[in-house]
Amino acid sequence: MFKSLGWRAAIALLTVLMAWIYLIPSLTSNLPMWWSSLLPKDKIHLGLDLQGGMHLVLEVEAQKAVESHLERVVDELKHELRRDKLRYLELKRIGTKGISLTLMRPEDKEVFLDMVAGKFSDFEVETVSDSEGRPAFHLVLVPKAKAHIMKMAGDQALETIRNRIDQFGVSEPDIRPQKDHRILIQLPGVKDPKRAIALIGKTALLEFKLVDDEHSIEEALKGNIPPGEEILYQITIDPKTGQQRKIPYLLKKRTVLTGQYLTDARVQIDQQYNEPYVSLSFDARGARIFEQITGQNIKKRLAIVLDNKVNSAPVIQDKISGGRAQITGRYTMDEARDLAIVLRAGALPAPVKIIEERTVGPSLGKDSIEKGFKSMLIGGLIVVIFMVVYYGLSGAIADLALFLNILFIMAGLAFFSATLTLPGIAGIILTIGMAVDANVLIFERIREERRLGKTPRASIEGGYGKALVTILDANVTTLIAALVLFQFGTGPVRGFAVTLSIGIVASLFTAIFVTRIIFDYLYVQRKMKRISI
Repeated sequence: MFKSLGWRAAIALLTVLMAWIYLIPSLTSNLPMWWSSLLPKDKIHLGLDLQGGMHLVLEVEAQKAVESHLERVVDELKHELRRDKLRYLELKRIGTKGISLTLMRPEDKEVFLDMVAGKFSDFEVETVSDSEGRPAFHLVLVPKAKAHIMKMAGDQALETIRNRIDQFGVSEPDIRPQKDHRILIQLPGVKDPKRAIALIGKTALLEFKLVDDEHSIEEALKGNIPPGEEILYQITIDPKTGQQRKIPYLLKKRTVLTGQYLTDARVQIDQQYNEPYVSLSFDARGARIFEQITGQNIKKRLAIVLDNKVNSAPVIQDKISGGRAQITGRYTMDEARDLAIVLRAGALPAPVKIIEERTVGPSLGKDSIEKGFKSMLIGGLIVVIFMVVYYGLSGAIADLALFLNILFIMAGLAFFSATLTLPGIAGIILTIGMAVDANVLIFERIREERRLGKTPRASIEGGYGKALVTILDANVTTLIAALVLFQFGTGPVRGFAVTLSIGIVASLFTAIFVTRIIFDYLYVQRKMKRISI
């Protein structure tokens, strides 16, 4: 018995020690250098409702992703038609439905249909005729392909936003998909909501386009835009007056290079003007394309376009090899850093719009923490006093198990890197009330055994043995309910389920295992004659 008691006591002490080790990073930030390399450094993170922050619901405009896909298919069709020497009169996108095409020669119809069947299997071809009898077609995007594009747009947007937020440095963000291509984002501790929204919502589509200096920009502004060209603007703000100025550029519509070839984007400081800029690095293919573009267009201007706005349009002085470029402008350090983040994380596949936005102030979180801990202290104190008054020394043992239970809950939150929320505090308070429930069942069984005239040792063994099934039944069913809440619940419900689940497991360990060690030591090892219960 003594050997068994020693092993059980060692397990209990080791568990308490491990709990303290996991909890120390949450209690103090002044940890020695060797701690993080040898011992756990994760701490309890406070949720949005406790430390303040942002709550956003974004909607991915997945229809825009379908439109972009159709535009790319139009470009591919133009290339295939030129290669097969098929002349066409009209080729354009029809909303998100598909593509309209009119051929000039009837004899090209069969060749075109074979080409579509072989290379554009996501489209169904509807044959129509124009007023002059020329073969015309509607290439309709099949519903399955359209749904796949929209789903991929939502998944890619979720991953891109997660990468941006991770690089932004938010601790314990909550980012999850919802129905109808929506994304729920909770950012605890964010101090600059406007900057965070700008970072998350920026499409960050980087394009390089050649500037047309041969045609008059004034004529283009009057509506005489040459075919295959467009007008985009560069927006500059005077730092002294704050006045905004829009500079028009006449650009070739064709994008010669995109941000998909980027491997890195970093903030650098211009040594001459002491201003930050973003340095870009391309992969091997991007470097070859960039070298080819700059080599073929010396003394011409190459516009750097970000989200359909001209960032700059420098003159190409010489062929640029090595796959490096830079984006300059009157950036602040934060603006340059955020631009580098969105370029590294990649462009969003479709624009996103804010459906819901809430900002929780830190004062509300502080007030919630104070009231939550005050309620825990009051509730715990009432339970402690009641147990000591009603059960004497046995009640004090149950109180010790209660304190250990709270320690294990907090250590469990740190171990699982869980986030403590206001509903989580409610779960802890509920656990405090439930923690002594198992001991009450055991104590009442021991009292029944004592009334039958059994010895202290026999009464303790009988009390624990008879109460065990009831305790397990009650706690396991509650644990199952908590796990279901965690699996299918959202934010606040999951926060409640986390602390409740950890609390139930901890209370079972302390009530059945730890208190039994103390009783065995007092009444079996020390052979106390009278049970204070």
